[in-house]
Amino acid sequence: MTNTLEGSTALVTGATAGIGRAIALQLAARGADVVVHGRSIERGAEVVQEIADTGGRARFISADLGAADDVRRLAAQAGAVDILINNAGVYKFATTADSDDAFFDEHINLNLRAPYILMQQLAPGMAERGRGAVVNLSTIAAGTPARGAGIYGASKAGLELLTRVWADEFGRDGVRVNAVQAGPTETPGTAATPGLTDALGELATLGRAAAADEIANAVTFLASPAASYINGAIVQVTGGQAAIAP
Repeated sequence: MTNTLEGSTALVTGATAGIGRAIALQLAARGADVVVHGRSIERGAEVVQEIADTGGRARFISADLGAADDVRRLAAQAGAVDILINNAGVYKFATTADSDDAFFDEHINLNLRAPYILMQQLAPGMAERGRGAVVNLSTIAAGTPARGAGIYGASKAGLELLTRVWADEFGRDGVRVNAVQAGPTETPGTAATPGLTDALGELATLGRAAAADEIANAVTFLASPAASYINGAIVQVTGGQAAIAP
């Protein structure tokens, strides 16, 4: 089974850095026309140029995923999309007592509502064409309690449930919907908290954090024809769960 994406258009949210950037580069390398989403026009132009320099095709759209109407505008400007990668998200830390409404809304709006709207706007078109692939980026915190990350984990747990709902809702029309549950990963975002990613990586059976490309590898596979019979799966890319010592 081939994994070429020639003739496909892919929208990758949060594609100007970290895992999203790695995904955009990989999809372009496999032949997809990539719609690079982000907030920074400068960083978006850099990713588009990097793809062009390697013979790929890409364009950039800036949008605020925290604003529902801007998410709908992103979908409209992206046009007919065959591959949707819901990668963009926010992860901040606070206890329940210290979380205010803005903190709550930011996580729910970016991590849950934005993917929901993009599915509303783009998946019916995939279904009409009889093909499509959606990959949602989740986290190990969706299934394992993490101190100070309750709303973050809950928003991603909700996205995992929606992944299975959408797999059922659109699967009969040839649209596959899966999620990648990522473990600790070295990105510019995680670098903002020095030592945290390395400490979490030590808890994995591999004893280290992932590189962004390692998470992107799983996403790109799920988006490709090589994963044609995988639907509704939550794929763990976490480095393995260590056993409880006796």
